[in-house]
Amino acid sequence: MQLVDPPSSGEANGRPCWDPRKHECVRAFTLDGAVVGRRLTELFMWADELTDVDGDTPGEKVAVVEFLLALCYASGIYPTSPEEWQRWVQSERPLDGVADWLEGQRDEDWNLFHPDRPLGQNSLLREFLEEHGTGPAQLVLERAGDYNQFADHHHLDHPDPLPAARAFRAMLTQHVFGPSGRARISGKATLGPTITNLATGRLAGRVRVLARGRTLGDMLRLNLTPTTDDPRMLNLTWDQEGIERRGFTSKPPPRPVRGYADLHSYLGRSVLLKPKPGLHGEQAVVERVLIGAGELLDLDTDAHLQDAVMSVTRTGERKPLWPSPTRDLWREAHALYAAVAKRASNLRAAAEEVPDNLYARLAQLPKEGGNGHQRYDLLAVGLLTNKSTPIGWVISDFPFAPGQAPALYQASLRGSQVAEHIARALDRAAYRAWEVMFPNPKPSDKKSQIARFDARGEQWKATEEPFHTLLADVAEGAIVDECMPEYTKWLVEMACEFLDKRLDPLPSNGQGLRARAAARRGFKDFLTNFQAPDDLTGFMNGEA
Repeated sequence: MQLVDPPSSGEANGRPCWDPRKHECVRAFTLDGAVVGRRLTELFMWADELTDVDGDTPGEKVAVVEFLLALCYASGIYPTSPEEWQRWVQSERPLDGVADWLEGQRDEDWNLFHPDRPLGQNSLLREFLEEHGTGPAQLVLERAGDYNQFADHHHLDHPDPLPAARAFRAMLTQHVFGPSGRARISGKATLGPTITNLATGRLAGRVRVLARGRTLGDMLRLNLTPTTDDPRMLNLTWDQEGIERRGFTSKPPPRPVRGYADLHSYLGRSVLLKPKPGLHGEQAVVERVLIGAGELLDLDTDAHLQDAVMSVTRTGERKPLWPSPTRDLWREAHALYAAVAKRASNLRAAAEEVPDNLYARLAQLPKEGGNGHQRYDLLAVGLLTNKSTPIGWVISDFPFAPGQAPALYQASLRGSQVAEHIARALDRAAYRAWEVMFPNPKPSDKKSQIARFDARGEQWKATEEPFHTLLADVAEGAIVDECMPEYTKWLVEMACEFLDKRLDPLPSNGQGLRARAAARRGFKDFLTNFQAPDDLTGFMNGEA
């Protein structure tokens, strides 16, 4: 017999009640691959019987994991040192204590539709919700667009309701990934002029890396940063006791982070959700939404960006690796592995001088565990934006095995170098074909004419599979030098095939035949020029 929780006072009075501890809020994968709905408490009770959490988007999945990490800290379930962290990871330390803590919390603190303290929201927006709110599409980051209150966004007024569970996950995503821009709420008639100025979310504009193991429990343990004292400041609602929130009359300075529970649960947006009356529990839905500016955090790179892979821009600025619309995320794998490899070498040289972070801890994990060979993955996720408009997600999985970081770095670096040079060879081939076919071009037509023969797009898309196969083999212990010839052959053969398909439409007359010959000769010559990586020249010389 299924036990049904008695209705809360709000629910009894006709106001919907939805509690992620008591209602299914997240989809998860079981060990046999089934997709199941789970409550917050169940995610921790069965963390090692679930392989992962699901999300409508990669960013939503990351946002859910962020919140689960916050709950670990808020409940006091976290390691206090790198040594204890390693023991937790190796022994698969249970996380059911978080579920016990959740069950002991006050119901009024966890109601998404509480009239005064709605979970994750700012109730100060209540009096403005009817006039300035929109349909629930505004809550979903990918559907809201750039939020611009002056743009023609009629789709945001669409009345289709949003299920409470999906609204909860979308709200978490907004808090951490929301891009900068202008909110659809006017500051003149609400809480102040700066309520409309949306800051960049904590994870927007950079690539977030999560270490993953066999189970959801592994993922949470791997990504818990050891700390000796966390204030357990969980951000449940905007006006809760114990923390002073910003105002909106002027832009305030970022506030200090009060521990990791605070970091992983901060309210990056002021959000208020209006439920549809009369629908409770799993049937509860959101029918209206209002979003404004949220909190600003003063982040410390060492403490609060433990997973960040630092990179350098063209202007010399050092910043966390950022998602790019023109460069696939897998092409940055060598930077990620370099972070681990560097930590490993530094630890061997002078352990006491190396600051603790995710990659330093991963570098210290033993190669073998209780279940044999240790294998993890590094999940990298980033939000692509065009100024303030979200345009998509970038995501890639990189295999990681303790002790293999230097080899993985070499494989990813050499693999990227081969792929880059082949792409440049295809570019050269396209130019050679264009020279023959269009001897007297108009300058304005040159770009589109060359594009007819340019196979780089197909090549880059197809290269991801062999690249990940190379990394997977090395993670399993294969020797890099032994893997590179097969990988290089795979890429060269694909490039030749894609180039031929681009050249197929050329006419069979003398000019067409000369263009084909020039393109193929240009491609092959560039593959073995003085700039070619050793793996390519060695392969091509062997083929010759």
